[in-house]
Amino acid sequence: MINSDLVSKTIFFVKQKLENAEGGHDWFHIERVYKNALAISRNEKCDELVVKLSALLHDIADSKFHKGDETIGPKLAREFLVSENVPEETIVEVINIIDNISYKGGNFEKVYHSKELDIVQDADRLDAIGAIGIARTFNFGGFKNRPMYNPSIQPNLHMSKEEYKNSEAPTLNHFYEKLLLLKDKMNTETGKQIAEQRHHYMETFLSQFYAEWDGEK
Repeated sequence: MINSDLVSKTIFFVKQKLENAEGGHDWFHIERVYKNALAISRNEKCDELVVKLSALLHDIADSKFHKGDETIGPKLAREFLVSENVPEETIVEVINIIDNISYKGGNFEKVYHSKELDIVQDADRLDAIGAIGIARTFNFGGFKNRPMYNPSIQPNLHMSKEEYKNSEAPTLNHFYEKLLLLKDKMNTETGKQIAEQRHHYMETFLSQFYAEWDGEK
């Protein structure tokens, strides 16, 4: 199959699967990550098809919306790629990326390494920070009916993977438990450069938020 045809079919498949997805993990999230990945890959030596397929399929069934089951996404991705007669070596690379892209609290050892994972992971993390990241964070907090902020509940910076997955902390805590940590976890030079600006934007937002909360502005 010609790669462009496969990418087009993958886009159609993902749009269908995520038609009713939560706003921060919908097709538009996938599209932004896809664009980020393409931008980063232009400065990296990589398998472009693996990058494209992984970016498009990385959140096909986010475990947060499937009772924490991390096997559904890779299974759906594999079934789709097999149905399109994608070579097994390509499928294995894509599945490895899907299995290893998630933040998972940040307290786990990465066991799979590839340039393509570096690119797609950076692309996904970029969508979690900056203006879009702020919007997505509060959107998800509202979806889960969490308070925006509670000064008496401090961020937990040493959560296990299970604690991170099951956290019901106020939305603002997520900035300290994940978003503000991502800048220093970027893999590629392009990702690091973009993350620096988006990180600064979040710091400015938090300063304004606290000033407004305390009636100072």
